[in-house]
Amino acid sequence: MSMASPLKLALLMDPREEGWPSMDLVGEALLEGLSARPQEVAVTGVRPSLHRVVRHLPKVGSRNAAFNADRLLTRFGAYPLRALLARSRYEAFHVVDHTYAQLVHALPAGRTGVYCHDIDAFRSVLEPAREPRPAWFRGMARVTLRGLERAAIVFHSTQAVRTQLLAHGVVDAERLVWAPYGVSPEYRPEPSPGDASEAILAPLGGRPFLLHVSSAIPRKRLDVLFDVFAALRARHPELRLVQQGGALTPAQREQVARLGIGDALLQPPKVDRATLAGMYRRAWAVLVPSEAEGFGLPVIEALACGARVIASGLDVLKEVGGEACTYCPVAQVDAWVETLDALLSERQQSPSREARLARASRFTWEAHARTVLEAYLHLLRPGFSKRETKDGTR
Repeated sequence: MSMASPLKLALLMDPREEGWPSMDLVGEALLEGLSARPQEVAVTGVRPSLHRVVRHLPKVGSRNAAFNADRLLTRFGAYPLRALLARSRYEAFHVVDHTYAQLVHALPAGRTGVYCHDIDAFRSVLEPAREPRPAWFRGMARVTLRGLERAAIVFHSTQAVRTQLLAHGVVDAERLVWAPYGVSPEYRPEPSPGDASEAILAPLGGRPFLLHVSSAIPRKRLDVLFDVFAALRARHPELRLVQQGGALTPAQREQVARLGIGDALLQPPKVDRATLAGMYRRAWAVLVPSEAEGFGLPVIEALACGARVIASGLDVLKEVGGEACTYCPVAQVDAWVETLDALLSERQQSPSREARLARASRFTWEAHARTVLEAYLHLLRPGFSKRETKDGTR
């Protein structure tokens, strides 16, 4: 495809200090994918640091509340101001994370898109009975939601998220664009350079293990994970559990102690993608017991490494994992235990390794970047719909 000049696009990413690896990955993968198409787009990554205001105060600066206060000052003050000052420098703006959709208020909404990963950030406004929150929290969520509603394009990872957005009347169908995530090259059936998983998993002594990869926030249902593992361990004493990415709450630590599984639980520090890929490959199975998801990146990452995946039977996870995963009812511990026991005892077979790898191959960051770029070109470059992209696809 030829054009007079590349589209000038600003990619507005989360501050790294936010500590959301999935959002870091999505932003960085998109930046890399768009940077590979210089004839079509001139992309600039925008990623501010969290301003240290409250954390500089004596006595209170070291508290977690001070960090959260600085997050809010950045989200609703410093970052929107930076976006406002950048309005004239770019033709289009892409907000990588919908929890920063308030930036749309400082940008030309008609040239701005937001990627909506799920509706959790707005649930207190959209479904107040399901998620009651204080008035101040709902006020901030409403400001963010209004930004999403104003955006010219709203991207989504799954049709399940699209259905939720339409059901709540957040955005009309014409502005929605489906742009599934991809699988990073480290996630593959063969070992990746830099894989340190053997050393990380050495404390297990070669015993089989189940792997869970995610944070410890409530919707990930670590309580279900621990209950299921405790019951399974009673039947399979050699089994171990590896949990990557979650800082356990006091209640979760108490559950681990009460169930007596602390000696069988390994929580390595945060690892890089090559090492995580090795952990996926070495795991007997990867468990995803969430009660809500926007996509479920560990599903396709694990499948790309050839790992078995047992996941909650959510519409979104079934959409992503298709026939390559085994599904269990959400939060039904007995059903999870019986299914996993049947798999461990070989009374039930998992989907084939070939099916797992084939499913994961459908998801690429190159396709993600191309879909995002084409959406902005359709919006801002008249006549683009009659042309082809550089690689000849539409």
